Parts: sequence; C-alpha cells; structure tokens
Amino acid sequence: MTLYEQIIQQELQQWQQKIQKPPSAGNRLAKNIQSRINRFIPEKIHQAVTATIKQMTRGVLYGAGFTTRMPATDLPLQSREVVVKERIGFYKKTGATEGALTGAGGFWLAVADFPLLLGIKMKMPFEIAALYGHPIDDYRERLFILHVFQLAFSSQERRREVYRLMENWDEQSKQLPEDIHQFDWLTFQLEYRDYIDLAKMAQLIPGVGAAVGLVVNYRLINSLGTTAMNAYRMRWLAARSKEEKLLPPPDKELPGAQTKLSLMQIF
Repeated sequence: MTLYEQIIQQELQQWQQKIQKPPSAGNRLAKNIQSRINRFIPEKIHQAVTATIKQMTRGVLYGAGFTTRMPATDLPLQSREVVVKERIGFYKKTGATEGALTGAGGFWLAVADFPLLLGIKMKMPFEIAALYGHPIDDYRERLFILHVFQLAFSSQERRREVYRLMENWDEQSKQLPEDIHQFDWLTFQLEYRDYIDLAKMAQLIPGVGAAVGLVVNYRLINSLGTTAMNAYRMRWLAARSKEEKLLPPPDKELPGAQTKLSLMQIF
C-alpha cells in the first residue's frame, strides 16, 4: 500500500465512523420538523418533485442520458483523485450558479431547480465512478451510484442501513437479481425529498431565493462529492487488501542451505 493510500485509509475510517453513528436527538427532531413541514407544502410541488426523482432514478437504472468517459485504468489512486476533486469543484460551481439564477427568477423558476439540480448531481457520480475505474455500463455499478446518492441524501438512520449494504459491495453485488426493476426507488425518492425539502423550500422565498439557491446547491453537491469519493475509496482499498492477500509469500531460504554452501566453499 502506498503512502497516499495509507493516508486515505485514515480519512476513510473517520468518515465510516461518522456514517455509522446512531441518530442523534437533533436528527430525530429534524425528521419530525420535516414531516410537519411536508403537510404545508402544496401537493403540486410534492407531485412534481416525486415525478422528477422517479424519472431520474429510472434513467440511472437504464443508463439513459448519463453517458460519460471511459473507465480510467492503470492510474494510481492519487492521480485519479486529483481529477475527481477537480470535477467535484466544477459541479459545485455549476450547481451554485444554477441555484442562484433559478432562485432569483421567482417561484416557478425555483421549482424548476429541483430537476435541474438532480440532473447535475446524478451526472457527477457517474464521472467519479469512471475515474475510479468502474464501468457504468454494468447495471450493478449504476445501482451502486444510487446507493451513494442515498448515503448522501438520507436520514441518519437510513444512512446506516445503506452503508451496511455498500460495505462489502463486490460480494453484495453478486447476489443482486438480474431484474433492475426491483430497486426500491420509492424509499429512495422519499428520503431524498425529505432531506432537501427543508433547505430548498427557503429558495422559494422572495428576496432571498438567489442566495439560498447558491449556498444550498453548493453544499448539497459538495456532500455528494465527498460521499462518492469515500464510497469508492472503500472499494479501492478493499480491492488492494485482497490483492495483497493473494500475493505469494517472499522466498525463504531453506534451513541449512547457508551451512551447506559454506561447507562447499571450504572444500
């Protein structure tokens, strides 16, 4: 394992501990507040968000509209992550700009921000997956991306459940059914909607929508980027660990070989 991989392993362990923490009192309170707020949000907005998430989820499952670069091969982890961080920075700026523009455009443009932001956030992990060397034409890899998305945008309780599924993904993916329709997109969209509603509803407030859209979009994309990096780091280091276990042990000198050689030299 390289020095960079050792450093990354320490960062990954800190992230894993954070993900696996049980829900705090604050988490439960936020969930309750969100449930109450949902009752006051117009049903048309709920329907629009739900329909958008449903279509985007299906798009990911089929791989439609998310073509990206070929998987990177023969590159060390450090070189890959230089590019990954650059792409995350690009998407954060793009999302922040889009949020500011739609937030400043009034109610209906702010509502339009939901599908636009979701499209940006879905595109980014596809690129990240390819940069870590994973072929997204395999539907199991697309399912992993959806798990990354859930890990970033779900309640703490749901995060812990999703993390357990992703912890040993290579083995877990072998048990996945061939029918991609069995993915639980309903839970996915409900968790995502509840996660972002509280922040994004403020974008509909006249006068502050632009500032809210800029900041919220930037933070949401940053959270997704960080989650994706750590999820793929987890798989990278697991694969490296497996490789090291498969390496043959170093040759050992047979007992008495040196003594025999010394006697031969003497005579």
